[in-house]
Amino acid sequence: MKVSDILRVKGNTLYTVGPDEPLAQAVTLMAEKDIGSLVVMEHGDLVGMLTFREVIQSIVRNGGSLGSTLIRSAMDDHPLTCTNETELDEVRRMMLDRHARYLPVMDSRMLMGVISFYDVAKTVVDSQNFENRMLKAYIRDWPSTEDSQPTAQL
Repeated sequence: MKVSDILRVKGNTLYTVGPDEPLAQAVTLMAEKDIGSLVVMEHGDLVGMLTFREVIQSIVRNGGSLGSTLIRSAMDDHPLTCTNETELDEVRRMMLDRHARYLPVMDSRMLMGVISFYDVAKTVVDSQNFENRMLKAYIRDWPSTEDSQPTAQL
């Protein structure tokens, strides 16, 4: 399974912000949309990711407030990315190795979407549930021992 399969099911809604916008504005957007990350774009290019992790770190650095902090000073300016063709097993490894909860999906320099650790976990569980249902259906339709033995004719 590939990242493109996750994006196809997830949909294509993206939320982006600019690096010179106030962090408080980004936090408000994240709260309103109930999302954990925003892609930071500048002049059509991905320049960073802002997640609740970076927001919390910024609040701690500022003594408990957002103050007048700009997104640029809080964002991860070297986010881990993947492509539509990245295999799901590779995405899981990447996310676990870097403790990344969100991955922008890129096609060359074009942003295609964002997948989250939740999206990956849901895809794995859904795939396993489907496989389990198929195996149970196969076992249920298994011929009985009597049916599979050739009968002797007299």
